[in-house]
Amino acid sequence: MSLKRITRHLLQHHWRAKRVFPQSVLDRIEQAIRQGEATHSGQVRFVVEGALDGRPLFSDQHARERALDVFSHLRIWDTAHNNGVLIYLLLADRDVEIIADRGINAKVGAEGWETICRAMEAEFRSGRFEHGAISGITAVSRELAKHFPPGGEHPNELPDAPVVM
Repeated sequence: MSLKRITRHLLQHHWRAKRVFPQSVLDRIEQAIRQGEATHSGQVRFVVEGALDGRPLFSDQHARERALDVFSHLRIWDTAHNNGVLIYLLLADRDVEIIADRGINAKVGAEGWETICRAMEAEFRSGRFEHGAISGITAVSRELAKHFPPGGEHPNELPDAPVVM
C-alpha cells in the first residue's frame, strides 16, 4: 500500500469525476452506448469512479479487481448471450479496465481489450475525457458487432446510462 496512492485517492475523491464528466457529457456517453448497441446484440456499461475510499483503498485494491467487483455488482454477467462488457475508469489512478463476459471475451481476448484501454488512457492523459470515453465505447461496440451482430428481438438488458461512483 503506497502512501502516495492513498493521498491521491483521498484528495481527488469523487468531486473530480463529476467535474470531468458533467451531466451533458454523461448524456452524450449514454447516447453513444445506445447507438452502439443498435449495431450488435451485446450490452455495454460505462462506469467512472473518482477514487476509492474505505476498505477498497486501504486493502490496496487495484483497478482490475475493483472493475471485477463492479461488473458483478451491476450484474453485467447476467445477459442472455454472455456478451456484456464493462468499461471502468478509476480516475484517481488514471486506469481503464474492460471486463467482458465469457461469450465476447473468448472472441476478443485480453490483448484486444488492452488495446482499447490504452487508447482511452492516452485520450484521458491529454484531457480529452469525453472523446476518450466515446471512442472506447465505439471500439467495444465494433468488436461486439463483429461477433454478436443484431438479430431477431434485441432487448436492452442493461441500462445505457453511465454510472458515476
